[in-house]
Amino acid sequence: MLDRNKPEEARAMLKRIRGLDDESIRAEFEDLVAASKASHLVEHPWRNIWKRQYRPQLTLYTLIPLFQQMTGINVVMFYAPVLFKTLGFGSDASLMSAVITGVVNVVTTFLSVYGTDRWGRRKLFLAGGGIMFVFQVLVAVLIGIKFGSTGVAHNLTTGFAAGVIVCICAFVAAFAFSWGPLGWLVPSEISPLAVRSPNQSITVSVNMLFTFLIAQLFLTMLCHMKYGLFIFFAGFVAIMSVFIYYFVPETMNIPIEEMTGVWKEHPFWKNFVTDSTVIDKGQDVEKGVKQ
Repeated sequence: MLDRNKPEEARAMLKRIRGLDDESIRAEFEDLVAASKASHLVEHPWRNIWKRQYRPQLTLYTLIPLFQQMTGINVVMFYAPVLFKTLGFGSDASLMSAVITGVVNVVTTFLSVYGTDRWGRRKLFLAGGGIMFVFQVLVAVLIGIKFGSTGVAHNLTTGFAAGVIVCICAFVAAFAFSWGPLGWLVPSEISPLAVRSPNQSITVSVNMLFTFLIAQLFLTMLCHMKYGLFIFFAGFVAIMSVFIYYFVPETMNIPIEEMTGVWKEHPFWKNFVTDSTVIDKGQDVEKGVKQ
């Protein structure tokens, strides 16, 4: 709203969001106005993004969408009918199983809506990663026991089929309250306005690129790796959970304009964003003077 020269509407919306009066939101509103004005002075955002002080944002904008796709979620969502038919389900049952995973995905997303600002981003990331890892390994074990390395099985029991469905639904649910929505939310919260547009473009591009690659390679990988495919994705889930633990700071209740302070306090990223780099309300201002 500020960028579109609607300051009064912006002020009213900020009051409504915070549930406070004019005086209580005055400081935050002034910060937003200053950041909006400074953003219009920024030149060459694609050049700025490669500067050292923006290394944390660039890294997270690249790796979070990459890891989001390497969870294997689109393998399940795109090819659920193929997976279940391969497991011995009939055509109708395969379609129904795909519907079930879709419903689980939608319903569980509301857990993220509820918990993101109550429990924090990191906790949801790590909880989702842990659950996804466990149930992907279980799917691999179940399929490995029944199919082995041949990929052929007969006389699949109802209990086995139900077990596979439960494991896959648990995996989808874990993704839906963690890496699904947070893979888009967190990148939008960490970047100053000076480089926000190119960073968001990178996030979308990386996400779509790996969606395309996985969609193209999945069937070939399934034929060659069989149940090992789920171990492959589980390995990435473990790696990305470690990445979140060590390199992604908590962004709950932290305005974009104050993220610079978060990077400066982080054990690793503080080496890139130092006091010698002045970022005035999230902008690229390098004058060697502390804010």
